[in-house]
Amino acid sequence: MANMAQAIRMALHYGEKNLAVKDIFGQDVGAPLGGVFTATQGLKTTWNTPLDERGIVGMAMGIALAGDRCVAEIQFCDYIFNTMDLLKIAGNTNWCSNGQYPVPLVLMTPVGAGIRGSVYHSHSFDSWASRLPGWKVVMPSNPLDAYGLLISAIKDPNPVMYLAPKALMRVRGEEYIPGEPEDEKELKSMIDAPIGDRSKWEAQWPELQEYAVPIGKAKILREGKDITLVSYGRHVLVCKEVAEALALDGISVEVIDLRSIYPYDWACIKESVQKTGRVVLVNEDTEVTNFAEHLVYRMTQELFYHLMARPKVVAGKQLPGIGLHPLLEDNSVPQKHDILTAVRDAVLEVP
Repeated sequence: MANMAQAIRMALHYGEKNLAVKDIFGQDVGAPLGGVFTATQGLKTTWNTPLDERGIVGMAMGIALAGDRCVAEIQFCDYIFNTMDLLKIAGNTNWCSNGQYPVPLVLMTPVGAGIRGSVYHSHSFDSWASRLPGWKVVMPSNPLDAYGLLISAIKDPNPVMYLAPKALMRVRGEEYIPGEPEDEKELKSMIDAPIGDRSKWEAQWPELQEYAVPIGKAKILREGKDITLVSYGRHVLVCKEVAEALALDGISVEVIDLRSIYPYDWACIKESVQKTGRVVLVNEDTEVTNFAEHLVYRMTQELFYHLMARPKVVAGKQLPGIGLHPLLEDNSVPQKHDILTAVRDAVLEVP
């Protein structure tokens, strides 16, 4: 089965072929590299930009305002912060023009820790992105959703922030992407560029089919009755492991993959929390003004009398960066034991 980088690549190819995507660009996005995670290898409309994040975002806005569809990439989210004023404008233009000037662009950027990237390649951006009104924000946890969310992002008339977890780019899925060959080696031979000279190489694309994951729609990965566990991105996989471990102790955990950070699926969260009465939210962005805190606030406002315990947030430490040493990284972002402890505490809490 495809890994996440291959899934993104196939979605972009589908976009080129079927959804009028005319430009896919960013630092090292074009030949010969095809992206730092190889997610743009073999595509027809890719091109390389200078090392200029403001230029990349500005170009994407111009292309979108001219009526064309594009996908731009900031190579690592750690370097997106000097574009915040432009992101604000991209998000409010459609609203300010009363719908006369839509901005149908996709801005991809890899996020999070997990690759031992140290201070300059381990940041998260989900909480920052959630504070940009006018943007839709998505983060997949598996290759099939990576494909489906990117198809939806390309088709959307609004600017969409597509956050790809760095640590999951080489992780294979458990479900086939519609149209991909069943043999992993066959897929690799078709769409992965060879090592060495690539000057004459061309990708041989499978007959891919449209598969769109609706933006704003969460997915219940595991049903439970004792507590709700909400996450997105790479920590969804950890939450599934936690739920499996706690099941051995008789604790039934419902696991929700949010998939969309904004708009988020409040109906799914609400129904689950009303059923279980307990909730833990997990992500790796820093803990102060974390997106999960907004969800906790809304829960206490709208679901207060359904709660049997205080909602808990397991998030990254409030630190300027993440150190290179494994111990520094592991103690900066949530680990499996942190989530286990939070869930056990919430289950044991007496109202």
